[in-house]
Amino acid sequence: MKQVTLLLAVLTLSFFHLNANPPYPVKGLCIAAPPPGLVDDFVEFIDNELADTELNLLILRVDWEYDYQSHPELVGNNPLKKEDVKKLVEVCNANNIRLIPQINLLGHQSWHGTPGKLLEVYPEFDETPEVELPDDYEWPNDDGLYCKSYCPLHPEVHEVVFALVDEITKVFETDAFHAGMDEVFYIGHEQCPRCYGRDKAELFAGEVSKIRNHLNESGKELWIWGDRLIDGKATGIGFWEGSFNNTHRAIDMIPKDVVICDWHYERPDPTAVLFAAKGLQVLTCPWRNAENAVEQEKMMRLFIDGATEEMKPMYRGMLQTVWGPAGTFMESYRGTTSDERHDNSADCFKALVDAWKN
Repeated sequence: MKQVTLLLAVLTLSFFHLNANPPYPVKGLCIAAPPPGLVDDFVEFIDNELADTELNLLILRVDWEYDYQSHPELVGNNPLKKEDVKKLVEVCNANNIRLIPQINLLGHQSWHGTPGKLLEVYPEFDETPEVELPDDYEWPNDDGLYCKSYCPLHPEVHEVVFALVDEITKVFETDAFHAGMDEVFYIGHEQCPRCYGRDKAELFAGEVSKIRNHLNESGKELWIWGDRLIDGKATGIGFWEGSFNNTHRAIDMIPKDVVICDWHYERPDPTAVLFAAKGLQVLTCPWRNAENAVEQEKMMRLFIDGATEEMKPMYRGMLQTVWGPAGTFMESYRGTTSDERHDNSADCFKALVDAWKN
């Protein structure tokens, strides 16, 4: 009887330990930057609703939707102005929310049949110039086209993209930059005279290092998605959330101060420990499945609880991802419409907030 009572006491203490205030520092949200017409609404959303969730990190995917002065030829169709960004900076500062902008670098330089601004204006940067963007996009396809990449070894590409990075980090008054770098399928391609035949892991690590080193000159952190650093074959995770083209070996080649955003959407795969064991800071990133998000949050607590003192600081926390428009997310979060078109990321975020607050 005493043994049963002791066991119940241990289980009860373990339960309350796992449901205490989270031992990780970062509670984040990554979402598309609102268009200019929604900035004021988004500012109110941050101030009146997101702040109550204990959110302390906001990553805004800006890409080409800013009025870049360094390269006006790369400005998108409905760009944010400097005064729009300053409103976002002000409300985040007032609510102790760290604000980080994202521009997709290396990969995601096209979408379906449409090139991104960089390859539209500078087609010479294309890693696969002979792969044509189709009028009617389908996956899979004979070219293996998901998104285009720029050539990381082109002698002029970094002069252009680093100017954008410097400008966007300055206007956001930030100490970090998210470079994307997920789902890079085109790298070291046979159509590229500079990259073909080179080690793809070295190419990927070289690009990560080049971006990191540029940011480091002004004391800023580099953040990236983690999928290209996972062996998708050996783990069984697959070629979306892991690598099938050998870029995963770059995990041992990149600087240790790069912050990894480890996304898994179909299963709560426990790969955060992989990055932490390599000495890399990592956040776990859910998207659309509330049950998975809760399991991932619980897993983050368990990793920290069982980690050595050296590894504990590597587990930075949780980052909810949203892949629909900011306006749709706000409406769904407020309950004014359903976001089933975007896989219920608002409901997932609410479940994650409940987990980190309880």
